[in-house]
Amino acid sequence: MTRAQQIAFFKSVDTPFYFYDLQKLRTVLDALDREINQYKYHIHYALKANANPVILKEMVKRGYGADCVSGGEVQASLDAGFIPDQVVFAGVGKSDAEINLALNNNISCFNAESLQELEVINELAAQKNKIAKIALRLNPDVDAKTHRYITTGLNENKFGINPGDLPQVIELLNTAKNLEFHGLHFHIGSQITDLSAFKHLCLKVNEFNNYFKEHQLYPKTINVGGGLGIDYHNPEEKLIPDFINFFRIFDRFLELDPNQEVHFEPGRSLVANCGELITRVLYIKPGLSKSFAVVDAGMNELIRPALYEAFHKIDNLSNPQNHDKKYDVVGPVCETSDTFGKDVPLPETRRGDLITIQSAGAYGEVMAGNYNLRGIVKTYHSDEINN
Repeated sequence: MTRAQQIAFFKSVDTPFYFYDLQKLRTVLDALDREINQYKYHIHYALKANANPVILKEMVKRGYGADCVSGGEVQASLDAGFIPDQVVFAGVGKSDAEINLALNNNISCFNAESLQELEVINELAAQKNKIAKIALRLNPDVDAKTHRYITTGLNENKFGINPGDLPQVIELLNTAKNLEFHGLHFHIGSQITDLSAFKHLCLKVNEFNNYFKEHQLYPKTINVGGGLGIDYHNPEEKLIPDFINFFRIFDRFLELDPNQEVHFEPGRSLVANCGELITRVLYIKPGLSKSFAVVDAGMNELIRPALYEAFHKIDNLSNPQNHDKKYDVVGPVCETSDTFGKDVPLPETRRGDLITIQSAGAYGEVMAGNYNLRGIVKTYHSDEINN
């Protein structure tokens, strides 16, 4: 389907809505597969980026596993067809009900984040006469050099087990009858574009790997998480993230035994650029020093700009001519932070024009809410338009 055909469809339906171009998604996944196959790496798709059933089915078709951070995501992954033995469950605050759901479905592994959590999983597994496989999420204290709200691998962050707790953790693993040590898990942050952070991660992983082997605990899997960033400024020209250099770093710097598996948990890098939020201009409101393009999508459809001051490329689909005007593109929600972009270069923009907010395939729909009692909007994808 051509872009012109997509735009013709956009004009025919109510806005706002999310649109997923599945051909773009498949192009990215093809590039991913080319890289992981040469290294024999394993992929667990991070559902927190986008849990739309159509997206999940594409991941299942590829044979990927699922990375979940809630009981709801565990259930969604199972409903979508992910194999339970390829589902991993992370999260710093797993409830008893969520742990029991995962135990009942015999998922692959819990990525445990504290000594207290290990004790609870052991207790709940004993009640079911089950053995829970455990990977320890360790805090490597690596600066991901990303936004402070999406870094997760520093000592000051809430995630992971700090090195000072490891003697107690090892003692518990050696005595707990319903826990089976399976591996190590790391995740240092999200939207990481400085790949040197992953080299530093590898060096820390090597230290932890040797530490556990010295204590007679042999990690079968080394899960290095996700975090690879995308180019939000040039989503069309740089559709495919830098998978080549990303995986090359781990191949070069990880020091593993031949029988140890390396697992990754990509999310944003796979789905962000296949999605966009389509909205219509309600009003052009002149101000004293600038003009506002007031659109019918709000921060409850895409909260990233309000939450992280995140950049998304914005364009006018109705008038793709010279970008010689500047607008603050804002939504209707009663918050000043309901702003998608400031001083956005656009062609002259009018009421009724279609606006695209690009790279909304990750942390868009999945973070949506109904603040101001606005309803949850629809989603469309390219395959259903073709049909």
